[in-house]
Amino acid sequence: MTAPDNGTVIFISGYFGTISYMLHRLYAAKNDRTRAVSVLIFISILLVSCKSSSPVGLTSTPTYDPFVPVNQGATQAGVLPADAPFLPLSTPTHGPAPERSPLSITLPSTSSADQVLVTPTPDAPHQLPAIRQEGQQHVVSAGETMGSIAQAYGISLDALMQANSLVDPNLLSVGTVLNVPPPDPGQTGPSFKLIPDSELVYGPASISFNVEDFIAAHNGYLATYTEDVNGETLTSAEIITLVSQNYSVNPRLLITLLEYQSGWLTTANPTSLDYPIGIVDNYHIGLYRQLTWAADMLNRGYYLWRANAMSTFVLADGSVVPVDPTINAGTVGVQNLFAKLDDRATWDSDIAPQGFFLAYYVLYGNPFNLAIEPLIKPSLTQPTLILPFAKGETWSFTGGPHGGWDEGSAWAALDFAPPGEAQGCVVSDAWVRAAADGLIIRAKDGAVIQDLDNDGYEQTGWVILYMHVDSNERVSPGDYLFAGDKVGHPSCEGGISTGTHLHIARKYNGEWIPADGSLPFNMDGWISAGNGVEYDGTLTCNGQVVEAWEGVNDLNQITP
Repeated sequence: MTAPDNGTVIFISGYFGTISYMLHRLYAAKNDRTRAVSVLIFISILLVSCKSSSPVGLTSTPTYDPFVPVNQGATQAGVLPADAPFLPLSTPTHGPAPERSPLSITLPSTSSADQVLVTPTPDAPHQLPAIRQEGQQHVVSAGETMGSIAQAYGISLDALMQANSLVDPNLLSVGTVLNVPPPDPGQTGPSFKLIPDSELVYGPASISFNVEDFIAAHNGYLATYTEDVNGETLTSAEIITLVSQNYSVNPRLLITLLEYQSGWLTTANPTSLDYPIGIVDNYHIGLYRQLTWAADMLNRGYYLWRANAMSTFVLADGSVVPVDPTINAGTVGVQNLFAKLDDRATWDSDIAPQGFFLAYYVLYGNPFNLAIEPLIKPSLTQPTLILPFAKGETWSFTGGPHGGWDEGSAWAALDFAPPGEAQGCVVSDAWVRAAADGLIIRAKDGAVIQDLDNDGYEQTGWVILYMHVDSNERVSPGDYLFAGDKVGHPSCEGGISTGTHLHIARKYNGEWIPADGSLPFNMDGWISAGNGVEYDGTLTCNGQVVEAWEGVNDLNQITP
């Protein structure tokens, strides 16, 4: 279904509370689908009539969290409370840390019982890549899998295996030439918008949302849930917050998915205890790994759409669905997640007005009343940054544009290895240096978050992630750093890594900023660029080009 025309409004009267309760009970029956007819009785209250369109979907491939916390001794705990005092680093070369800046964004008010709801209008059609019409051949490279190749070409794993008469997708050798058939697209997906972009990212709209209080108020399975995450017992609120911060995904969205898929928010004894999101395999057992998978799939759809790099979904049943060009990135993120889980009929139901959207509406009201738009203005410019190491030191540029966090986020990150020959995972004596002035608001499990607008919120303005920073001699939440101040020592702390390095990425209003996009890194005049291959790329300054290479060689050396 499609969103109504601009200006269409619906007035929700004082009996909204009664209707909300009834709808809540109806959509709770999602798993047996018995609520569909009853829900439709109430849809006219929520939405004006919509003209029908058609939907579509992507195959699931194994994912992982490359920054899973690792136990390497004591770490600096913490997230900076919003009202915490400054504890500036002592330095002989700088004046006192500046006062905390006020929040510069007006937050949306929460939904009320009597309100006018404006339905979203379609986006101007996005310029999407053309759907392939011809078969191709692909030469297998190191690190590729049948699943990743199928995903890259927009076809199902089964279609790729059948085209090559393969039985076991794990029997794949580097150099193998694969026949890649063209996709066989079905009917185009719906133009109905599910959420605004600001409800997908961990941005300004999430500042006033208290995860712990919201879970406790609904007194379901989440309220008492705990799980061991890398040796630390965490509550459900702590797990949801951790995933939201790391992946930069809105906690409201994650909670809605848990409630819609398994009833964990409001049901004391849900039927699905191991797979509350619905991805069923031996790796993704428990809340933490279910949510990291979900967050990565949400991000993948969102950022591929942002880059105009996605034109179809491949659903779990192998059907190929063209994406409607008038929907927004937040909606694509949600559609992409359900594409990984559903066959066509189920997908159509989940992304219809009476599916996931209704669940969101019952919990928070109309999601578009919470929108903060635009998250990124066309006039946005990057603040002045310097290379994140000392003047005169020579580091190796080891990773061009790649995922800011896990595989699905924008290619927001660059990697640098400290001076000396590569020696695996050892803590370096070199120092990671602050790329700009700003307040440290998180420092734990190898990750350091620096807030450049100095309002104390990770969700607003420019933020820098320094990753794989060792806990020893690392800065703490509350420290204020000036550009060039010491952050800590590069290491492998914080996740999977083949060698000691610094992973640096940028966010603005919660959105990962691509290092190969229209707003590339500019550090001391070095401009980042990519070539369409993850981890490949260059840094260019005044005609000098440094190329990303693993290890140490003459092509990847860079000196501020």
